[in-house]
Amino acid sequence: MLRRPLVALLALTSTLLAFPALTAEQTKVTPTAKEILAKSTPAEWRKPDPQNLIYMQLPQGRVVIELAPDFTPLHAANIRTLVREHYFDGLAIIRVQDNFVTQWGDPNDDDNGDKSKIRSLGKASKTLPPEYTRPIDPKLAWTALPDGDVYAPEVGFSEGFPAARDPASGQEWLTHCYGAVGVARDVDPQTGSGSSLYAVIGQAPRRLDRNLAIAGRVLEGMPLLSGLPRGAEPMGFYTKPAQRITIGSVRLAADIPAKDRPAIEVLRTDSPTFATLIDAKRNGRNAFYALPAGKVDLCSIDVPVREPTPAIKTTH
Repeated sequence: MLRRPLVALLALTSTLLAFPALTAEQTKVTPTAKEILAKSTPAEWRKPDPQNLIYMQLPQGRVVIELAPDFTPLHAANIRTLVREHYFDGLAIIRVQDNFVTQWGDPNDDDNGDKSKIRSLGKASKTLPPEYTRPIDPKLAWTALPDGDVYAPEVGFSEGFPAARDPASGQEWLTHCYGAVGVARDVDPQTGSGSSLYAVIGQAPRRLDRNLAIAGRVLEGMPLLSGLPRGAEPMGFYTKPAQRITIGSVRLAADIPAKDRPAIEVLRTDSPTFATLIDAKRNGRNAFYALPAGKVDLCSIDVPVREPTPAIKTTH
């Protein structure tokens, strides 16, 4: 029985024989993402604004979310208010739908919930205008992808977020890629206040773009949201209250002492290193991937996040 390495080698040989002879440049192995990032400079990394960084503590660990106030300023402000009033503390993850989303909020606000026990939003607004798109702002950094898109005339990255735009209408918007954090709502477009949020955990449901507001994206902790048990009810709602995952606390980084904040950094999407990562995704070649795709779609690109190791202080 053939071992896997030998099978892979034979498959690679067959692949190479099926195509014309490759030049030395074409057979050159593309550096890995780890190797590319190792050559990045400190200036290519940014520290998210503490006013836009949220820590959600679950029994399994911490989820870190960055808000997107340049695209959804009203929702970002309302979510900050909810967090500062400890609205989410003790609420729950109420829905996990396979290959779609994980949603959290007040279980009593669900269709089958006890409406008399719905938690007050306090100073936060109950309704907000829909912030599905915004006018294209030439002042915002924009890194375009070259291969087109099914859902939008142009796609790329802005402020670290996967985004799309339509020059004809002059509008741009964030997209429902893996890790996007959206604002749940009812049928009325103004019913999304940010009191119930969801994270995309499956194949990018881009049909939702411009139909719901995207308030941010998960920087850390996606396995904690995507690895949860799926709900058995329609749309992934949990059948029994005991199945829900209780949220321990949600805090804004700005309200936590600086020394206690994780030193999170995000690669700038307008940096040379990010451009190199995109090219490696499009044209990467190694012993396993002999034939590069030559294209890349928006939601297949992850924006790198890191927590730098603190410098060790020495005395002389």
